[in-house]
Amino acid sequence: MPSMTTSRVTRWDRHGREHTVHVRKSGVRRQLSCDTCGWDERVQFLPWLKAGEHLAEAHQATVDPSA
Repeated sequence: MPSMTTSRVTRWDRHGREHTVHVRKSGVRRQLSCDTCGWDERVQFLPWLKAGEHLAEAHQATVDPSA
């Protein structure tokens, strides 16, 4: 059985609220889940890009803390 690895994409909205999407990887599949709204999706390619798009579109969270 493949090991499970987890990372996250975090952004802040203009009101200073933090929004996080967790990216769980097992083999070639990646499961995305949003802490704020419960959005959940499976993706195979570019999971961090898809997570960032969700945060920008659903929560207007575009401020990247690592930038």
